[in-house]
Amino acid sequence: MRNRVLMMMAVGGIAYALSSPFALPQDASGQQAFNNSCRTCHMVREGDNRLGPNLHKIIGRKAGSLPEYAFSSAMKEAGFVWDEEKLDRFIANPEEVVPGNNMKPYGGLSSSEDRKKIIAFLAEGR
Repeated sequence: MRNRVLMMMAVGGIAYALSSPFALPQDASGQQAFNNSCRTCHMVREGDNRLGPNLHKIIGRKAGSLPEYAFSSAMKEAGFVWDEEKLDRFIANPEEVVPGNNMKPYGGLSSSEDRKKIIAFLAEGR
């Protein structure tokens, strides 16, 4: 009887731990979409610039303003602040939003669902 009670307590503890939001992986679809479409050139870690600038806290940042990155003159002169709508349009077709940008050969992401996931991932403040 004692072993059975201990086993039930252990199973209950495991079930509780697995139900914790910290134990289960969060929805990783945004990160996966980012990794598939953006990570070749961009990171989300602050200060981690690669071929492209880091996208840490991109929403609310003035386009072309990250001090540690050498943006194209087109991006420096874009004259807007990144918001979700602007990011959606840019990810879909960078050349249409900022002609002369340095995103080539990236031509855009046609999947609105993947763009939405990427933007939600970036909006989390990474």
